[in-house]
Amino acid sequence: MATVDYFTRKLDDKNRLTIPVELREEFKTGVVVTKGFGDYLHLYPAAVWEKQVEPELKGSILDERIADLNVQFRMGKTAAELDIKQGRVTLKQSQLEYAKIVKDLVAVRVGSYFRLIAAE
Repeated sequence: MATVDYFTRKLDDKNRLTIPVELREEFKTGVVVTKGFGDYLHLYPAAVWEKQVEPELKGSILDERIADLNVQFRMGKTAAELDIKQGRVTLKQSQLEYAKIVKDLVAVRVGSYFRLIAAE
């Protein structure tokens, strides 16, 4: 099966994002949504968050860069199970406002996670 590197979606009235069928297995461990470094969100499979992001956030207690990353990624972070049947995850209104996403968004794979960007 081909890798899905990009998809577009329109959020429903409850701010739910539908993950493409081809990607649902990747998110079977759950979904983590955080603020990105710019006006966008990060969408991680929970397994990627636990194995790759969490270890990076556990650097030296005196490292200000690590502290800043913790603030960036943990403020407004949500973790949820993916609704496997319909493949949906709910995005918080505060996350959408941060990323300037109204209803339409673009998701682009960035290595092991996706960047969620407001559609132009």
